[in-house]
Amino acid sequence: MGRTSTLLLSAAAIVLAGTVPALSAWQPQKPIEFVATAGPGGGTDNLARAVQNIITKHKLVEQPIVVVNKGGGSGAEGYVYGKASAGDPYKVIFGTSNAWQQPLVSKVAFNYTDLTAIAAMAQDEFLLWVKQDAPYKTAGDYLKAAASGEFKMGGAQSKDTDEVLTRMIEKAGHIKLTYIPFKSGAETAVQLAGGHLDSHVNNPSESIGQWRGGTQRPLCVFSPKRLPQGAKVTATEGWGDVPTCVEQGLDIKQYEQPRTVWLPGKVTPDQAAFYVDLMKKVQATPDWKDYIEKTSQVDTFLTGADFDKFIKDDLEHVKQVAGEQGWLVK
Repeated sequence: MGRTSTLLLSAAAIVLAGTVPALSAWQPQKPIEFVATAGPGGGTDNLARAVQNIITKHKLVEQPIVVVNKGGGSGAEGYVYGKASAGDPYKVIFGTSNAWQQPLVSKVAFNYTDLTAIAAMAQDEFLLWVKQDAPYKTAGDYLKAAASGEFKMGGAQSKDTDEVLTRMIEKAGHIKLTYIPFKSGAETAVQLAGGHLDSHVNNPSESIGQWRGGTQRPLCVFSPKRLPQGAKVTATEGWGDVPTCVEQGLDIKQYEQPRTVWLPGKVTPDQAAFYVDLMKKVQATPDWKDYIEKTSQVDTFLTGADFDKFIKDDLEHVKQVAGEQGWLVK
């Protein structure tokens, strides 16, 4: 073989070697299923559908995406489904902190370690909501009224973030509330509008329609500062007009809920990396910024070691509240 032929072969080998990583990087080859671990219309469902719409609009993947709701068992249905789909990178599970909190307080057939953590994409705020025609105008008024009678507090799922916050309100306000769980925040909002509840602690996106429609209103937000104003929700008010709960005499300075994304366990590092990168691309779009503003969430992105540390820190906080309530699984 001549020197020229040897050089050409060597150059070809270098080119081929350089293309191997690109060729071996995983890409989906069939439709993808987004699994919302809550009922339709709630914050988790809204996130899954927002991400689906952004991916489809900007053609971030070539394969179609369908959203399915598996909210039974306070979201356990979706996580168990994810666990049973080990090794399947076409099942993407959307949830909250209930992925790690629920096994702490309920006998469920999964643990968050059965799944592959992709990212926490946002922190969702919580507000105390009442009917539009409720006589109390502040959180302080609400606490006084609740102290003199049995109040029904609705929330999405049991022994989850909504009920944890409800128990914190009881402790801070020296009151007792009857907590009634529903499949989603959307269902909870309907129940309050119908007069079947006295209050709930929905996220902004779960009750913005009812606030705009005049069936319920927020008393306060569980945040150290007022939310960004954004566009007006009603003719005269927007999120920035809602006082903090501390301002109104309910001493809970901050309470937020992470919006999380998972794959089943036993997927490959390439498959997990694909979805981490995909969610970063979603967050870089103007549509995501609009979604965050309209739902009054806090934009964030935790993955890898940062996400793992967040989970472990949150577990310590929840253990304290769950221990006080006698919820811890033995």
